[in-house]
Parts: sequence; structure tokens; C-alpha cells
Amino acid sequence: MRAKTILYMIVVSTIFFSLQCKQEFASKAHIEKISMGIDDNRLINADQNPENWLSYGRNYAEDRYSSLNQITKENVNELGLIWSLNLGTRRGIEATPIVVDGIMYLTGPWSKVFAVNTRTGKLIWTYDPGVPGAYGEKACCDVVNRGVAIYKGHIFLGTLDGRLISLDAATGNPSWEILTVDTTKAYTITGAPRIVDGKVMIGNGGAEYDARGYITAYDAMSGEQVWRFYTVPGDPSKPFESKALEMAAKTWTGEWWKYGGGGTVWDAMAYDPDLKLLYIGTGNGTPWDRLHRSPGGGDNLFLSSILAINPDNGELVWYYQTTPGDTWDFTATQHLILADLEIEDRLRKVIMQAPKNGFFYVLDRTDGELLSAEAYTYLNWATEVDKQTGRPVETEFARYKDENVFISPGPIGGHNWQPMAFNPETKLVYLPAHFSSMPYGHDSNWKFNKGKGYGSGSGWNISVAFDPAKPFRFDQSAPSSMPKGRLIAWDPVKQQEVWGVDLISYWNGGVLTTATGLVFHGTADGRFVAYDAHKGKILWESAIGSGIIAPPITYAVDGKQYVSIAVGWGGFHGLSNKYTKEIRPGTVFTFAIDGQAAFHDFDKTGERRLLSLDYSTTQEENERGQTLYRQYCNLCHGEVGGGGGVISDLAYSNNEIFQIYDSIVLKGLFQENGMPNFGDRLDKQDIKAIQGYILQTVKSVKEKQSQ
Repeated sequence: MRAKTILYMIVVSTIFFSLQCKQEFASKAHIEKISMGIDDNRLINADQNPENWLSYGRNYAEDRYSSLNQITKENVNELGLIWSLNLGTRRGIEATPIVVDGIMYLTGPWSKVFAVNTRTGKLIWTYDPGVPGAYGEKACCDVVNRGVAIYKGHIFLGTLDGRLISLDAATGNPSWEILTVDTTKAYTITGAPRIVDGKVMIGNGGAEYDARGYITAYDAMSGEQVWRFYTVPGDPSKPFESKALEMAAKTWTGEWWKYGGGGTVWDAMAYDPDLKLLYIGTGNGTPWDRLHRSPGGGDNLFLSSILAINPDNGELVWYYQTTPGDTWDFTATQHLILADLEIEDRLRKVIMQAPKNGFFYVLDRTDGELLSAEAYTYLNWATEVDKQTGRPVETEFARYKDENVFISPGPIGGHNWQPMAFNPETKLVYLPAHFSSMPYGHDSNWKFNKGKGYGSGSGWNISVAFDPAKPFRFDQSAPSSMPKGRLIAWDPVKQQEVWGVDLISYWNGGVLTTATGLVFHGTADGRFVAYDAHKGKILWESAIGSGIIAPPITYAVDGKQYVSIAVGWGGFHGLSNKYTKEIRPGTVFTFAIDGQAAFHDFDKTGERRLLSLDYSTTQEENERGQTLYRQYCNLCHGEVGGGGGVISDLAYSNNEIFQIYDSIVLKGLFQENGMPNFGDRLDKQDIKAIQGYILQTVKSVKEKQSQ
């Protein structure tokens, strides 16, 4: 009996000690201690601490490669859920969590921040920056946020309404905040900040509206601005901010500065601490069509470019433009990866990117020299990249001046924001690619729509629309399977695909790869998958229950390796489309070998019912309603009767909501939820026409269902 008593006491003491340790690891003092230890040296040497995930791309090279080796090809099929955490959100989650000694920090919709104890799966604190709902209209592609940065006890966040905020890592209380944008323009921030030499680097979005792109460095401790680099020149009647912009202005014509110009730095960054170079990617022009933006032609520097900047003073060191004179929304804001590759028997320091335009670029990161560029997806706007000039060789119809043309890739790109990964063991890049196209046409009636998003002709200030007076060119050689997604293993030296897996949608998650030859990837149809990095064979998968767009991470806590992914369906394509029956609330899922936790039930959306109101319209009213619907509603709600992602298909509104459209659309009743107030652009007759079109379409849907 005494032995049993002693054994019982040991077990109880062990459990008590374990619980005490878990609480201690999440205490304010502990978090303060570990977060204060994240300094420049720790960030530079992130590869020496694979148990942590210290920054957006894990390290300054942003390769999303982990040397942790507990989870292997042989045991990955034993992965099971350890814990899941419902974040209580209902919009897109694109965040890469960061993890420091078992404390996870991630962001969700509306720029909210969550601190999580990974040992228990419990929230430590949350922070809501209180972004006004009206900013939902200014965010082209959902109210998303891709993550935070950590440095010397502080968490740094960029908010949708353009603020940069420093939070106490232990408590979530703000230390300082600064407005980084001109609020009279439609700027937003969705990207994750980066820390370089004690400075916080942050860009912004808004090139579909009226933005002029730039990146700013702030002192991490005080919030004081250190420097700002503009990516496109401003009004040439005023002094240019730098010699680089003085040079760039020679590549522009017309009065581009009145539209903003674009070139926003909304995502990609990487840093080489040896070369002391910060690399950034820049976005498309404002408006898209160069005939409106820069009617006399020109390359329009520094749109759609990779820039190398001195992080001490913000001066340009070198640049490479992937798409000169961009007129398709072919941004170069996609993920940048640094690596050392042996090319033609010489070890080269390279930077790699698969931008929207469909070519995979390998540059010498010391000076921007083009080493190679080959197509990684189907494209028809160019035939190749000239190795001597570094410029794409455009097809004769690419700029759609005299005809309406299906261009591939479309504006969603051959690759979008979802991060790729590079494995130095396999020497392959794992790329979530797209095969897509879109019709482009020169809109001769386009007018600038200052500061407003939806409802500007063909949507935003993109200035691309059909011209019915011009002929239409179809692409007879395009793959019949478009649009689709494809996870590709790409050899950046040979510039060719090694293996690929076709996916049901082009809108999938980012990628993680490991030293044990694994690739982790989430899909639009709700699967979290582990592939053999060498062959592309599926080794394990878990049915998450909701579409995935964020990238996974891996880390170790108390000697055990975990894989986590934040799931929240949304983003541009997810607003009005879905590929699973249900859409799960924003949730963090964490897996490990021998995990036994159950997947929790989540709120069901319930059976959808079509509107049952009767409403008669004339043919003229119906056509007008259709035009207005596609101009103002389609982007978020999708086609009537055939849409519905994160945001509902209006064919399935309930009758009571449908009857108060005037209050919703013209008075901003739901503006705090992100529904725009169109009272300055529409009137009651417009709403009546839209309602008529919706109900006439519902009638057609019911007739088809009854057949």
C-alpha cells in the first residue's frame, strides 16, 4: 500500500510540476525574457535555432526550410492533431505565425494579433487595433494580414488602415504606433513587417486605387522614421526625393503622378546581412493600362521590379525590372528567396523569384545580373526573356491596343502572394503555381476614380475592359484545363519542372519544406498534405474541413517537433468562391507524431435557401441592374446563384435582409463588417434595379433546379 501511495504522489507531483511549468512558460516574466533575447544577432543566425520560427520566412533568406528532423518520410503518416484553437474569425487568414520558445504570434482578419501558448494551445493575449470597417472597401483582396515581426521584447504589426504598431510581446499592450500613409488615398497594409539592423521595414498596398508606392524604415525602439524610398517618381515639377527617381522619371510620360503611379511594396522582402542589402519586390502601375498611365510608353521604373536597397540609408544599389511598362498587373511582389547555387561550375549568390508574369527568375544578388529566366506556367504575352537585355520578348498582341485579348497568365498571376520554399538538400524550389488567363481590352472611356475602390468602371482603377467596337482574339493554344492550380517542384539551375501535382483550384496555400525531404502544403479543398520532396508522392494528409491559403511552419518545443498551420478561407478568390461544403472559423491546427486530439465541431452555415420574394422588372431595368451588380457587387458576392465564398451569394439572402438593401447599401448599415457604403455612388433607383436583377436571376435558378 505504501508503494502505491508513493507512486500516486509521484504521478500527482509530476502532473502538478508539468502544469506549473506550462504556466511558467506562458508567464509575463518568461515571455518578456525570451522575447527580449531576439536581437539582430539572433535574427542573423536564425538557422542555428531551428526550434524557433523567428521571422516571416523563418530566416533572412526567406527560404522556409527547416533543418528539424524528427518528422520524416518514414513516420510522417503518424502525424496527428495535438491541439486546435478557434480564433473566432470569419475572413481570410494568410498569416505565417512566428514562434519563440513555444510562444506563437500570428495575425488574423482586420489586423488582429493573437499570442498563443503552443504547449497548451491556449490564448495568452489578443490585440485588436480597431480598424474601421470602411477600410474593407480599400482592401482589394480581403481584410487579410500576413504576420508580425519580433525584436527586443516587441511585436510589430502593420494594420489595414496604414498604421505601424509596436506591442509589448508579453502583454499585447501598445508601446507606440505611427500612421505610415496618407489617409486621403486608398492605402492599406497587409504584409508582414521585417526587422533589419534595429529598423522596422514596412510597405503598403493600394495600386488598384490611387497609391504611390514606397517602403519606410522606422527605428524599432522609438518609432521614428529613419528613411523612406519611393518606388515611382512623383510630380516632376517638384524636386525628386532621390537620384534614382530622377533617373526613373525619364521612363514615364504623361501625368502619371495624378493617378499615384502604383509600384506598391505590399509583400516580398529578403535581406543579406553579409552584403548589407535589403531586397524588395514592387507592384503594378496605377492604372493598369499603360496607355492611360504613361501614354507615350516607357518602362515606368520601378514598377514590377526587384530592388536592392542599402538598409542604412534607403539608397538604391541595383534594380532589375521583370515586366517593363507593365500593363497586365504583373507584380514582382511575390516571394523572394536567397540561396547559393552552383551555376556553370561557379557558386553564385542568387535571389530567386516567380513573379506574376510567369517566368522564374534567378539573379545574382550582388549586382542584379540576370542568370536565367524560364516559364514555369503557361503564358502567351511573351515568348522568352532575352538573356542579353534581360527584357521579355513580347508577343505582337500582348498590349491589347487594337483588340480584346485573352492574356495568360491573368492578373491573378502565374504565382501570387502564397510563399514558395527552397530546400538546399534537394536543391528544388516548391512553388504554388497558377494556370490562368483573363480578357484584356483598352477602355477608351476610362476615367480616374480618386480614392474609391469598387464601382470604377470595370472595378477599381484598373482601366481594363472590353471594347465592343474592336475584334476579339481567342488563344487557341491555351490549355483546356485552365484555370487550375499546380504545386511544382522547380529546379532553379536547370530551370525546369521536376514534378508537379494538379489541384482543383488555383487558390491554395503557401509551402514549407524540411531537411527530411518533406513538403507541406494546404489546398483550397481543405486538405493539409505532406509530399515526398523528391518525387511529389503524397505521404500524409489531413482533412481540415475548410480551404487553406496560409503557409505552414514547423518548430520544436521541449525537444518535440510540431507543424502548425493557420486556416481561414478568404483572400481575393475566396471572397466569392469555395471548394469545401463548409467554411470553418479561423483556426490554428498543430500536429505532431502520435497526436491524438479530436477535430472539434464548428458552426455550420446551415441550409441555404433561395430568396422567395416576387419582383417584376422590365428588360431595360434588368439589364441596368446586371451592369450595376457586376460593377459594384460581383467582386465580393460572386455571380448571383453561383457564387458565395466567405461572403454570401446574394441569391441566398433572407427576405428581411433583402428588403433593407437601401439601409445596407446607401447608408452603411453593415459598414463595420466591411460592406461598403455606396451612398455617394448609387441611389434608390439603382438599388431597385440591382434587386430586380437578383430576383430575376433567382427565378432562372429555380427554373433550372426544377427541370
